[in-house]
Amino acid sequence: MSGSDTELGGRRPLVVIMSGAGISTDSGIPDYRGPNGLWRRDPEAEKLVTYTYYMADPEIRKRSWRMRRDGPALRARPNTAHEAVARLERSGTPVRVITQNVDGLHQLAGVPARKVLELHGSARSVQCTRCKARSGMEEALARVDAGDPDPACEACGGILKSATVMFGESLDPAVLGEAVAVTKACDLFIAVGTSLQVHPAAALAGLAADHGARLVIVNAEPTPYDDRADELVREPIGTALSALLDRIAAP
Repeated sequence: MSGSDTELGGRRPLVVIMSGAGISTDSGIPDYRGPNGLWRRDPEAEKLVTYTYYMADPEIRKRSWRMRRDGPALRARPNTAHEAVARLERSGTPVRVITQNVDGLHQLAGVPARKVLELHGSARSVQCTRCKARSGMEEALARVDAGDPDPACEACGGILKSATVMFGESLDPAVLGEAVAVTKACDLFIAVGTSLQVHPAAALAGLAADHGARLVIVNAEPTPYDDRADELVREPIGTALSALLDRIAAP
């Protein structure tokens, strides 16, 4: 596979990369559903990111703020897989990233923010559940460090949460709509580090195949869409994705 455009009437192929938690494990951020995933190690942790529990229980919120403060996400740095995606984008290949991750590492690696669709939001911002005002996560965590274990919105006093899509919340329809549009239009769809079990995001892999895209799945564990894939890659993501994307970027 290369960046040749001879089969596409002279245009370069549109590549969509859908990334899941597995692309960020080499950055020190654990995945959720893998053999050593967070939900398997601590089933109670799922309550911390479930909207109904979070809104109803101040103790859950306090634990959530401590998790955000002490967790690795905000300190993590892009790894070789994120850098490979950014390198492909810099090569001139049309690229869009659809990510299920909330860590912002694709942007930190150099992919322009306008080319990254964050299906599940961003852990680098907070949002008021009442007035919808947004501000930086670092600012909220500074308030936690200063002794406010459950900081409220400074504008209206409402409950603050990370600007992520919790369990029980719907995806942003505008972001999902754009993800569907680029999926239908792409020539190559690469699902990397995702179990393809969380819908509606998982269905994008099948949608790409239905619209004629070549489907490549890079994941350590089997997924429900493996039988639709043109290529399956089971090797470690850091090395496998770099090799795959460098081939695509080659003239």
